[in-house]
Amino acid sequence: MTVRLTILGSGTNVHPRRAAAGYIVRTDQLLLLDFGPRTLANIMKAGVNRHTIRYILFSHFHADHFSDFITFFFDAVFFSRFVGKRPDLTLIGPRGTRRLFGVILETFPGFNAAAFRVNIREVSDRSFWLRETRITPHTVVHSPRLHCVGYRIEYGGKVLAYSGDAQYCESLVRLCRRADVAVLDCSFPANRPGPGHMHAGDCGRVAREAGVKRLILSHFYPVADRYDVKKQAGQQFRGRIIMGRDLMKIAI
Repeated sequence: MTVRLTILGSGTNVHPRRAAAGYIVRTDQLLLLDFGPRTLANIMKAGVNRHTIRYILFSHFHADHFSDFITFFFDAVFFSRFVGKRPDLTLIGPRGTRRLFGVILETFPGFNAAAFRVNIREVSDRSFWLRETRITPHTVVHSPRLHCVGYRIEYGGKVLAYSGDAQYCESLVRLCRRADVAVLDCSFPANRPGPGHMHAGDCGRVAREAGVKRLILSHFYPVADRYDVKKQAGQQFRGRIIMGRDLMKIAI
């Protein structure tokens, strides 16, 4: 069994060349992790039928991780009412998910008249299953005013870990323990760190301490492109390191 990852957005909302956070994960399910600006266009460029997306998992609710949901949902409502039926949609995220999307669905014109069901599920640090796929959220440290989680996805003996936005913390190391692939927030170079996020050295440290097989650096601010962040991460982690880029596809 193979887990397939497509990076939709490897940057942030202020990056001129990279879309913000978004990742397609295929197990026996089609999962979308986060939904930042410009990722909807990359869903279509990647050849994914957006009308088959049933599960969207959010790490937290800074705008660069969820705002393209609004455009996506507008299109989904139009499609389901006038073109063809789409499956029900399940939105999964940390505490605050019901409140945020409840307001969105009631506020935007026509959103509460969708011809499909919208299920909203808030998660804590407890595993759940989507058929044969096991998903374990882990609370991570990012912003003091937000509940933020990363996700550990297990299917067919393969493990993918996704940090969302995170600082170095023990819960993130546990999330990534012995993962085949860890996709980590590498917002900044090690010599130009910033608040609330990891720099390249932090990513390497997490990968080393967790014993991951492959480290994928992603979520770059523009400053990260001016330095060799792969080399910086490699000073901490001797395993395989990949620089994430938009529309990159990886088999696990």
